[in-house]
Amino acid sequence: MVRYFYTILFYLALPCFFLRLLWRSRHNAQYRQRWAERLGFCPYRLQNTIWVHAVSVGETLAAVPLIKALLARYPQYPLLVTTMTITGAARVHAALGEQVKHAYIPYDTPGAVVRFLKRIQPSIAIIMETELWPNLFSACQQRGIPIILTNARLSPKSQAGYQRISTLTRQMLLAIRIIAAQSSADAQRFIELGMPKERIAVTGNIKFDMEIPADLLARADTLRVELGQDRLVWIAASTHEGEEAIILAAHKQIRQNFPHALLLLVPRHPERFDTVALLAQQQGYDIVRRSQATPCAMRTAVYIGDTMGELLLLYAASDVAFVGGSLIARGGHNLLEPAMLSKPVLSGPSLFNFSAISDMLAVTNALTKVHDAQTLADAVQGLFQDPALRQQQGTKAYAVVEANRGALAKQLACIYPFF
Repeated sequence: MVRYFYTILFYLALPCFFLRLLWRSRHNAQYRQRWAERLGFCPYRLQNTIWVHAVSVGETLAAVPLIKALLARYPQYPLLVTTMTITGAARVHAALGEQVKHAYIPYDTPGAVVRFLKRIQPSIAIIMETELWPNLFSACQQRGIPIILTNARLSPKSQAGYQRISTLTRQMLLAIRIIAAQSSADAQRFIELGMPKERIAVTGNIKFDMEIPADLLARADTLRVELGQDRLVWIAASTHEGEEAIILAAHKQIRQNFPHALLLLVPRHPERFDTVALLAQQQGYDIVRRSQATPCAMRTAVYIGDTMGELLLLYAASDVAFVGGSLIARGGHNLLEPAMLSKPVLSGPSLFNFSAISDMLAVTNALTKVHDAQTLADAVQGLFQDPALRQQQGTKAYAVVEANRGALAKQLACIYPFF
């Protein structure tokens, strides 16, 4: 009965979802494309499919080693990766190319999910992190499709939200065959929501097993020459509305002491590229946009990372990394990407989506938390002034990544018995 009312509300909201896509397409035409897939009209007709769902960029990057392992072990099965976002789709294409097929996951209406499942006929559904969809999970359960929730995490905030719909949450959890949780705290929260504890394994976080592309460092060296080898470079990555103004204010202070310092500013969402570029220009900065392939001169103060799939490259070309989504109440973004590249890592205080990782980095002094433009400017300048400190913090960050590898093998061990 609860799912019935959920479905009615979802149908009522469906036009709003498409209006939102249309609105966002003002800045990126890809939001107007492939709408049929959102209604379950997957462009492929498959059988015995290994289906992996990764909602966006971070989940897709984490899933890449797992997907490559599945491709190597089960080459006889087609592998479909679904995402919700266009940035996730771009990452699938960049990382995996023609090795896999990609589609957008359908919106969670009964008709859409049934159409989707009939077209792809999955033998297994592997869902990254915490994507719980009542109608989709029910349809999989009815068809005997095992659902594996892998690299699963559940913040206290998310747990409280699911507790408010406890009956529906329990139904979804009981449709899952096994949860591979990132930590014992995550596992306990799932248990408190109604997941049988015998169906949970604590495996660690697969993001520690992310791979660095073989040619990344060489390409980063080339980019650094283009940016300027004799200047200091810091990156503010995956930023959101409300953060860029703080970051640009900090950069103004930094350039008073380091007049040639360059900021690589990388908004999280492509539809904000133009807005952020305009904001930087309005504040008097000489900017270059990566998408326009304009040479970066010494007078350039801000380099807008307005391409997709190049964040690791931009991290690798920087001296100091600030990870956004953390100066506002967003919960942060993946701190491990700069850490795995031995960069000193800075973040704002909002880290509830990455609390375990941030704690690991903080306890070894590999993470510096800032709160506003002043503390951000102070932290960046402190690292600019002390190359030994930069190297030390970067080395510590990399050591945290290395010490926590191994989740991939444990999560694959949870998946293999279902084939």
